[in-house]
Amino acid sequence: MDAMVGVVSDTHLRGGPECYTYLEQLGRNFFAGAQAVIHAGDMINADLLDAFRPLPVYGVRGNMDAAHPDLPYKRIIELAGFRIGLIHGWGSPQGLEERLLSEFADTQLDCLVYGHSHYPLNEWRGNLLLFNPGSPTDSREAPFPTVGRLYLGETIRGEILRCG
Repeated sequence: MDAMVGVVSDTHLRGGPECYTYLEQLGRNFFAGAQAVIHAGDMINADLLDAFRPLPVYGVRGNMDAAHPDLPYKRIIELAGFRIGLIHGWGSPQGLEERLLSEFADTQLDCLVYGHSHYPLNEWRGNLLLFNPGSPTDSREAPFPTVGRLYLGETIRGEILRCG
C-alpha cells in the first residue's frame, strides 16, 4: 500500500482558536491516514503547524513568514525512498517553476513541492514531479481552494483536492 503525505501551502492564517480549528479540520478531512504533512510556506503563524501533530510536519519559510528555526528557506525531505525538494517561491508566477528548479539544480529530486502562486499544479517534467497544492484559504486566480496529497509507493504521484 502506498504511503500518503498531506501537502498544503499559503494558508495565510494569523492565529487564534478558529485558525487552529480550521487546520485540524483540514487534517481530518483531507489528510486522514497520512504519514506526514508538508507545508510549502506562507503560513504566517508557524505555531499553527501544531494543528497537524502528532504527524511529522515539514515546512519552509515563505515570503510572508518571519524567520523561524524550524522553517528553512528550502529543504530536502526523504520519505519512503523518495527525495522531495521543498521551497516556497517568490516573485511573479511567470517563470516560477524555472526559478525554483534552479535552486535545486545540483540535486537529484523525485518531486519538487512549492507554493507562492496559490495555483495548484501536479505535472511531470521529465522524471521530476512538480507539485503545488494551491491554497485552501485564498485561491486567487485558481477556480477554487485546494490542498494536495502525495502517494509514495513504487512511484510517486500527486493528487489535488478541492476544499471549501
